[in-house]
Parts: sequence; C-alpha cells; structure tokens
Amino acid sequence: MAKMEVKTSLLDDMIGVGDMVLLEPLNEDSFINNLKKRFDHNEVYTYIGSVVISINPYRSLPIYTPEKVEEYRNRNFYELSPHIFALSDEAYRSLRDQDKDQCILITGESGAGKTEASKLVMSYVAAVCGKGAEVNQVKEQLLQSNPVLEAFGNAKTVRNDNSSRFGKYMDIEFDFKGDPLGGVISNYLLEKSRVVKQPRGERNFHIFYQILSGASEEFLCKLKLERDFSRYNYLGLDSARVNGVDDASNFRTVRNAMQIVGFMDHETQSVFEVVAAVLKLGNIEFKPESRANGLDESKIKDKNELKEICELTGIDQSVLERAFSFRTVEAKQEKVSTTLNVAQAYYARDALAKNLYSRLFSWLVTRINESIKAQTKVRKKVMGVLDIYGFEIFEDNSFEQFIINYCNEKLQQIFIELTLKEEQEEYIREGIEWTHIEYFNNAIICDLIENNQTGILAMLDEECLRPGTVTDDTFLEKLNQVCATHQHFESRMSKCSRFLNDTSLPHSCFRIQHYAGKVLYQVEGFVDKNNDLLYRDLSQAMWKANHSLIKALFPEGNPAKINLKRPPTAGSQFKASVATLMKNLQTKNPNYIRCIKPNDKKAAHIFNEALVCHQIRYLGLLENVRVRRAGYAFRQPYEPCLERYKMLCKQTWPHWRGPARAGVEVLFNELRIPEEEFSFGRSKIFIRNPRTLFKLEDLRKQRLEDLATLIGKIYRGWKCRTRFLLMKKCQVVIASWYRRYAQQKKYQKIKSSAITVQSYIRGWKARKLLRELKHLKRCNEAATVIAAYWHGTQVRREYRKFFRANAGRKIYEFTLQRLMQKYFLEMKNKMPSLSPIDKNWPARPYLFLDSTHKELKRIFHLWRCKKYRDQFTDQQKLIYEEKLEASELFKDKKALYPASVGQPFQGAYLEISENPKYKKLKDAVDEKIIIAEVVNKINRANGKAASRIFLLTKNNVLLADQKSGTIKSEVPLGDVTKVSMSSQNDGFFAVHLKEGSEAASKGDFLLSSDHLIEMATKLYRTTLSQTKQKLNIEISDEFLVQFKQDKVCVKFIQGSQKNGNIPTCKRKNNRLLEVAVP
Repeated sequence: MAKMEVKTSLLDDMIGVGDMVLLEPLNEDSFINNLKKRFDHNEVYTYIGSVVISINPYRSLPIYTPEKVEEYRNRNFYELSPHIFALSDEAYRSLRDQDKDQCILITGESGAGKTEASKLVMSYVAAVCGKGAEVNQVKEQLLQSNPVLEAFGNAKTVRNDNSSRFGKYMDIEFDFKGDPLGGVISNYLLEKSRVVKQPRGERNFHIFYQILSGASEEFLCKLKLERDFSRYNYLGLDSARVNGVDDASNFRTVRNAMQIVGFMDHETQSVFEVVAAVLKLGNIEFKPESRANGLDESKIKDKNELKEICELTGIDQSVLERAFSFRTVEAKQEKVSTTLNVAQAYYARDALAKNLYSRLFSWLVTRINESIKAQTKVRKKVMGVLDIYGFEIFEDNSFEQFIINYCNEKLQQIFIELTLKEEQEEYIREGIEWTHIEYFNNAIICDLIENNQTGILAMLDEECLRPGTVTDDTFLEKLNQVCATHQHFESRMSKCSRFLNDTSLPHSCFRIQHYAGKVLYQVEGFVDKNNDLLYRDLSQAMWKANHSLIKALFPEGNPAKINLKRPPTAGSQFKASVATLMKNLQTKNPNYIRCIKPNDKKAAHIFNEALVCHQIRYLGLLENVRVRRAGYAFRQPYEPCLERYKMLCKQTWPHWRGPARAGVEVLFNELRIPEEEFSFGRSKIFIRNPRTLFKLEDLRKQRLEDLATLIGKIYRGWKCRTRFLLMKKCQVVIASWYRRYAQQKKYQKIKSSAITVQSYIRGWKARKLLRELKHLKRCNEAATVIAAYWHGTQVRREYRKFFRANAGRKIYEFTLQRLMQKYFLEMKNKMPSLSPIDKNWPARPYLFLDSTHKELKRIFHLWRCKKYRDQFTDQQKLIYEEKLEASELFKDKKALYPASVGQPFQGAYLEISENPKYKKLKDAVDEKIIIAEVVNKINRANGKAASRIFLLTKNNVLLADQKSGTIKSEVPLGDVTKVSMSSQNDGFFAVHLKEGSEAASKGDFLLSSDHLIEMATKLYRTTLSQTKQKLNIEISDEFLVQFKQDKVCVKFIQGSQKNGNIPTCKRKNNRLLEVAVP
C-alpha cells in the first residue's frame, strides 16, 4: 500500500478560523467570537489574508522558543498555524530571494503589544539570517538599540507599563546574501510634554526612575542627585513604583546596551548629566517681585538647585538666571528686553526642560544611527519596521492625539491602497479578471487635516503666524468658518444648523469623524503646542555652556548664526515627516501586524468584547476582510491543493502522474463544484466563497476518516494474521524442542543405566586382575629375596678373604666422594648474583675444602667480571677507561673528585657544529674536537676572570673568544709540560707550557672550569696518545705560574666568601695570587 505523505496546513487542527477571510458568516459578532475562541485557547494570532492580528496575552507563552523559530523557518505562510514568525519569515525570504524591499507596519493602541511585536520581528530576523563575528556584532547592535530607546522614549501609562511615547521606524539593511549590514532609525513626535507633567496614575520616562534606582551612590553624587523620588517635582509619586518592573536592573541593562551600541564613556556620562539637569530643572521655583515701573517680574526662590544645574552643564549661573527672568525680542536692528512674570518664568522653565529632553532624544537616535549604519557602500536590501502609536480616543484629546490620529489616517489610507494594489496585481499575474471593489476611502479625512489651503493644520499654522492676539478660541472660530460645511467636521459653534442642538459638543471643542470613529478634541493648548517656542535667551544660554553635548543641542543659540526667521511649527514638521514616511512605505512591499488589547486591566485570560469591538472598528479589520473577500476568498497553488484534496477523487488517489493543474481540474470536475465558485489562475486555484472551501474540508475530513477506517481494518487483519502465523511457528518450534527434550531425557536414562552396568562389570574384572597381579608380585618378590640371599652367600664366600685388607680405603674414598658431591650441589644452589660488586660468598662447610673454596670464589668473580665487561659497547669502554684514569689521577688527592664520579664525561658542552654563532670557529678548526667548554681565564694583573672557549683536539689546545669565536691562543700538545691544581674543592688549574716554545711567549694559562676533572683527564689521555709521554699532573695548594717573564705564586686558602660557594681569585702583590675556596 502506498505510503501517505503527512503535510501540515493552516486548516489542520484549527481552533475557530485561522484566517478571517474564511469566516462564515462574516459580521462583527462572529468576528469577535472567533477571536475570543482562539484567545481562550492561547491562539493569540489570527490572519486576514496576509495581515496578522495579534492579541496581547499579558503573559509569557511558550511560542517564541528557538525550536519555534526553526519550525517556521523557510515555511510557506499558510503552512502552519498563524504566528508573527510566519509573517517575519515571509518578509525576510521575499527580501532575500526576490530582492524586494519590505516594510512591516505594526499598529494598535497603547498597551496592545506593538513594541513587543517589533522586538519579536527583529529577534526572528536576527535568528534566521547569517552567522559570523561581524554579522553577529551588527545583529547585537541592532537588537541592543531597543533598550536604549525604550528607556528614554517609553513610560508607564494607565494602559501600558511600557508604552512607547514616540513613533519609531527602523530600516534594517541587508547584503545580497541576506546578512544584516546595519540600520537607520527615524523617530516621530516624542511626547515631550510628559517631561513636565504626567496624567494621574502615569509616570515620566523610564530613564529618570532607572537612574535614581540603579545608579551607585558615587555616580548619583557626581550627577548631584538623591535617590528619593519625592525630591523631584517632575516625577509623579502615585505611580513611582511599578509591580514587576526592576528599574535598577533595567538601568544596568541600558548602560550595557549603550556600550554595545558604541557609546563612549564620556558620551554616556554627558547623556546622564543632561538627564539629571532636566530632572533638577523641575525643582526651580519662582516668586513674584514688583519693579519701580510697576511691572511684575519673577525671581528664583532657592538658587541652590540653579547652582547645581550650572555646575552640571557648565553654564554661567548669572546668564541662566537672567534667561529665566527676561526675554529679548529682536526685530531687524532693534532689541527689546522685557521681564517675565511668574507664569511666564514657569513656562520658560518647562519649555527648556521639554526642549532639552526632546533634543537629547533626537541626538541619541542620531548617535545610534552613526553606530549601526552600514559601513559598506554596496547595494543594499531594506526591511523597514514601523512601531508607531495607534489610534487614540481619550476622555480629553488634545494636540498630541490629533496628530497621532492624523498619522493613523495616513497609515489606513496607504493600507487600503496597498492592499487593493496587492490584490489587483495578484489577479493580473494569475490572469483572473479584476472587478472593482467598493470601499470607504478616507482621503477626504486626510484632506480635511492636511490640505495646504483649507486643512486644519494649515489653519493652525496660519493662526500661529498671524499678528495680534492669538488664542485657541480664535483658532476654533477660524475652523468654524473654513470647515463648517465639511461632512466629517463637527462643532457646536458651527453655523450649520444640524449641530446647534447637540449638547454633547462643548463650546471649546470640535469633533472629527475619523475612519475609526468620532473623536472630540479640546482646542485648549493647540496653539502653544504647535508653536513649541523656546525663548532665544534660553537657547543662547544653553549654547554658552561648557558642556559639549548641550552646546551641540542648541546650535541656534550661536550669536554668529542668529536667524530671525520663525522656526517651523510642530504640526508642519510632523506633517512633513509623515509625508516622507508614506513616500518611503510606498516603495516597499508592505506586511501588516494589527495589535489588539483584550482588556484595560493588563491582566491575562480576560477578553473584554466591548473594548475589542471598539479596536476592530477603528482598525478597520472588517473592512479589510471585505476587501479580501470581494473577489476570491481563498487561493492556493495547485501542488499543495492537489496534495491536500487528492484523496477525494479515485483518479488522483493515491498518486497523480500529470501536471498539478490538470489534477485539480479532474478533482473539481469529479466533485461537481459549480464553475462560478472557482477560477483557474496560472499557478493557483481561486475559490470565491469560504463555504466551498469548508465543503472541501468536510469532504476531506470524512474521506480521511474512511481511509483511517480502511487502514485500521487492513492493519487489524494484518496484525491478526501475523499473530496467527507467529503462534503457529511458535507451536511448531515448541513441539520440536519438546520432542528433542523428551528423546534426550530417554537417551540420558538409557545411557546412565548402560554406564552403571559397564562400571560394575569393569570393577569386577579389575578386582579380579588386581588379585592375580598381587599374587604374581608376591611370588616374584619371594623369588628375588631368595635369589639375593643366595647370591650374597655366594659372594661372601668368594670375597671374604679380600674384605678385611681394602675395606678402610674404599670406605674413605666413598665418603670423600659423597662429601664432594654434596658440597658442589649445595654451592650450585647458593651462588651469589652476577654483579661484580656483590661480595657475598657461601660459608665453607668443611675445613679440608678451604683452598678449593677460595679458588672457586676467585674463579667465579673473574668469570662474572668478564660477563659484565662483555656487555659494554666501545663507547662505554672508553668512558670507563677515562673514569678509571681519573680515579688513578685524582682519587684521594683532589677534593673535587668525588662529586665528578657520578657525572658522565660529555666532552662537547658547546654545540660548535650546530650553533650558527660559532660558524667562524668551526671553519677555523679542522680536527675533531674532543672537548669544547667555556672556561674563565684569570688575568694576572687583577685576578679577574674573562670567559673563553676551551677546545681540545688531537694535536692542539685552543682558547677562543666566547662572543666572536676568534681564536686567541693555539698550543700544540707537545708544548704542554704540566697541569697544576689545588687539592681543594675548586675548579682552578694552570696549564704550564714548554719554555722557549712559541706558545709560551705570553706565559702559562691560569684557568677555571666547572668540569676540571674531565678536562684534566682528557688532556692527560690525549697527550699520552699523541706524545707517548705521560703529562705531569701536580696537585698542590701552592704552585708557580709563569706570566711572561715573571713567576707568580698561586696560593689556595680556606675562607667564607660574599659570593656564596664560588671560589674567588685576588691579586695580593706582584708575586702572589690568592684563591679563596669556601
């Protein structure tokens, strides 16, 4: 039977519906119920086509392990159950294999898990791309940029303990192999107002709490900070501690991440000094004072905080104090200085804190980009990851929510456009007729906000630039005039009669009907937040700082670069950033992750249907499903489709031999599926209605059950037959073994009986034979005894006459012979060892053997000595001969001799032939070198020693310079007359030369050597060999040495030396050299 291949699919073991495109019926309730069902079974990911819906589980799930990464690696998108790894793998493979730039758009409201989703995407890409030291360093830097940006850009909100308060877009750059080269990060609209004020139940940015909790006391002292949170006005106290968040540990993580990314130590120190300065700015308080001209001005209450800030930043205290009290306005060539009242001073303080922190954050992003940017200029592939705020609807919505929702409107617009574009391109690619899809186009809402003439942002900029009194109310009036007739704009002050009776609209608000729902905006603060003004006096004060980082953050404070042009507003800057982002996203292939928050309690296992329904609406998920289902709800390549459903048709089961498309056509014709329910593309089958797919799945499920039943039936039959045959075989084997056993037992019994009978018979025969043999033996013995006695009688009669004359001598010889025989046999067993030094010898047993005993001992010793000598090689014989010669010359004469007995005579202590240092010396000596040793030549003038190389050849004695190898003296052996040395434990010796010889012109040699015994022995033997005359060896503690024309006495004395056990030579006078021997 053919083996069935096991394949996995999105449709296998599906909880609910894994792809919302296949949901039947499609409505809001069924959509939410499907999400809830999957959420309750820990299935937090669901597809809408290629879009991933991610529900925050608020707990750790075992679905992000390295094993899961390998499971989804290089797998088809729909091959396994929905997962964020599937989308990440699809995007990475498209980038690597198809050379398509990718972008991953992660959207959702605060607390929905956008930041964690972006981390999972980056960690998956890092895990599956290439390896190597350089690649791993790039991956580590890209991953470690997250903790740094989270610390400075994230904060605890009522909805999320780690809420991103800025938008982040990261372009990860890859080479042609798919290995990461670097990255570029773009940040959007940091919520800098959080620096000076946080809503109730929320915290400031993480970094403030991390420094105070995790920095050492020494580091806090350098930053002039205290660990107590309550000391700082910018830190809300009601949520200073967060359960499950270890700020101290996170601070160490941030510092380590900054080091990995590439921050230098002084840069890290500068960053934390700026953070400390921002924190201490909140503690500056002002008091009112009246001037003589009647104007109010402000003064700083306590200047200690100001002093510490100036010490941190290197700013002159008087300059910063004046900047908080006065404002200088420049118009053309005129400068007007006005005082600031207390409210204006607090505004200036907060504006400085917000700008200082915001610019620090932008500098951090720029600095990280410098570290992680690609170092090569080769063509790169790009994968963008967008983690940006989701649509926000709060009780009080202000300028920040307005521009955040504007950004989401633009993202929704590009989402719809690119989704439709992707659908249309696939239909055209597959040759399927494209039909127009009706959908809501939010371009009208985008135009309401961003139109250059009548848009809300344009009106806001115009109001900010208008001379005269400008307030939030005048801005609202302008909106009522320009946007009153717009169908998506509502205001109570509008002249349109349909809103006059709407009491839900306050007077200071306006409402916009976004794609995600209606949002009510409070106009209070719109103008100030859009202006985002920082007084020029504060900018110039910051520029004057001796702090390099702060000076770089405020380039406009440079007096040489004063620009009277008004800086761009916050709204126009954000609008330009969003336009750039949209343009960037349109050049890439999009991948979407829609994050949903299941509840507001940040608790696991709770699914709030109303909250999820609200998010589904403003994310436009149902709209997305309808767009995907407007054409064909499901499409699949022919090969996996045929592989999955081939068992439903006899012609395709179990193997189809033709093309996959032909097999699918046969399959669908056999199943009689209406033609309007499917279409054949070039490489895929398109199914219009999910009911058709579910029908196929039901048929497949039923067919698999039938096949399982058939397989079970065949298996059980096979199993029973196999068991029967096995039992039959076992029965035959057991019967044969039993029969053999029974026959063996019967045979053993018969054999035992036969042996018993045989043994009895053999015993009877043996006993009978034994009786006969015993009788015969007794008869023989009796005859022998009788014969012996008879022969004895005959002999005695014959030799009786000779016995008395020779008996004594015979007995003596016999006894002596027996004693000698016993002596030699005992000596054989008592022989000593063959060692020549073994003096043991058995004791003499009888006195008459004394001479024999001694002679045997002498002969045995000579024999074993010969046996020992026969073992020697020629070289060993030579060594022993030299040792014997040394013994005869120096034993009991020279105190140094006993120490030399155990030392082998090596001769060549210097490797003249192998050491390149002595090449010159080797070339100068033609003869074989008998001994080569470094000696000390004693100077007769002062008794000091100089190192020389002593060489002894067959004919000459040579002295050479140790460093250069130059021969200093060469003496024929015939000119050496005597060698003198002391009897003490020293190495001094004198070589006396023949008077009148050429070598004796400079006198005798007085030398010192560590191998005196060996040198003297070899010199003695060599001289005897060459001259046939014995060299005179004089051993005396006082001898004369000829130095040129003078004779000097060398005297050896006993004495303790400063140099330890080293003998020393000292010149006493012109005629005496004294050698002190320890």
